[in-house]
Amino acid sequence: GTGTSGTLSYTYNGVAAPAVSTVSPTSGPAPGGNTVVINGSGFTNATAVTFGSTAATSFTVVSNTVINAVVPPGHSAGGNVFVLVTGPGGTSAASTTYTYVAAPIVSTVSPTSGPAPGGNTVVINGSGFTNATAVTFGSTAATSFTVVSNTVINAVVPPGHSAGGNVFVLVTGPGGTSAASTIYTYTAALTPTVTGLSPASGPVSGGNTVTLTGSNFNGATTVTFGGNAASSFAILSSTGINAVAPRGTSGTASVVVITPAGASLGFNYTYIAPPAPTAVFPTTGVTAGSDSVAITGTGLTGTTKVNFGTTPATSFTVVSDTEVDAITPMHLLPAITSY
Repeated sequence: GTGTSGTLSYTYNGVAAPAVSTVSPTSGPAPGGNTVVINGSGFTNATAVTFGSTAATSFTVVSNTVINAVVPPGHSAGGNVFVLVTGPGGTSAASTTYTYVAAPIVSTVSPTSGPAPGGNTVVINGSGFTNATAVTFGSTAATSFTVVSNTVINAVVPPGHSAGGNVFVLVTGPGGTSAASTIYTYTAALTPTVTGLSPASGPVSGGNTVTLTGSNFNGATTVTFGGNAASSFAILSSTGINAVAPRGTSGTASVVVITPAGASLGFNYTYIAPPAPTAVFPTTGVTAGSDSVAITGTGLTGTTKVNFGTTPATSFTVVSDTEVDAITPMHLLPAITSY
C-alpha cells in the first residue's frame, strides 16, 4: 500500500561571514601602497579584501583572525572607507573604517626667489600641512621649518647651486608628498668685491682689527691677508666685514674675501715693521737742546714719535724709511745739593 516514511532530522552547518574588528594603522596616504593589519574572525578561507569598493592590491591570510593587506589607491582628496573581508559565508559588515589622508598641496611660496647661499625665510601656503614631516627645495631639505597652521609653513631656505636656478618646493606629510608644481628660484651668487680697508696698514705682528668695505660679503667663508687667513672675522652685513689681521711681513699684502660664489680681487694692505734705529749723528749736543740730529735705521716711514730719553723731540721730520731728522729737546741736569 501507500504511506509516508518516518521523519529524519538533517542539520545545515552554516558558515558565518567574516567579522572585521580593527585595522591598523587606521589611516594612510591617498596613493595607497602601504600595508595594514586587519584583525577579526572567520578569515581562514577569505576570497577578497576591499577598501570601500576597491580591491586590496594584495592580501595574505595569516590566520583565522589576521590578514595583512596592501592598501589600494584611494581618492586623491582623501576620505573614509569601510574595510571589508569576503569569505564562503559572505562579506563582513561595513563597520570598520580606514581613512585615506590627502597629500599636502603647495599653492604659493613667498618670496619666490632668494640668494643662492640660502638662509632666508619663505612662507609656504597651501593645505594639508598640519602633520608635515619634511619640506624640501628640490632634493635638499629645508634648513628648518615651522608648521604655523594647516595652510601655512615658514621655512628657512637651504643653500642652492651657486649659479642659481629653479627648484620645486615640496611638503611631505602622512598623506605623501605634494605635487611638483610650485617653483622657487635661486638667484646666482655674486662674487664679493673689496673696495676699502680701514685702517689700510698695521703692524707686522698683526692682531689689529681691520674693517673691510665692499659688496656681496654674505656667506663669506674666508678672509686672507697675503694668503694668510685672518685670525678671525665677523660679517657685519653684505657690505662690511671686521677682520683681525694675522701676522705678516713688512710690505704690501692683498686682502681677499672668499664666498661660495668665488674670491674677490685683492685689495692692498700694508704691513709696517716696527722702527729700528741703528745710528744717530751727531751723537752729542748741548743741554739747551735745539740741535739737529739725523737718526738712521729701517722701518722709519710710519714714525709717530721721537724721544730723547723720556723727553719728546722738539720736532721731527720723516725723510725716508731709513732717516728721521729731529730737533733735540732741552736736557735738565740733576740738581746738586751742597753740604
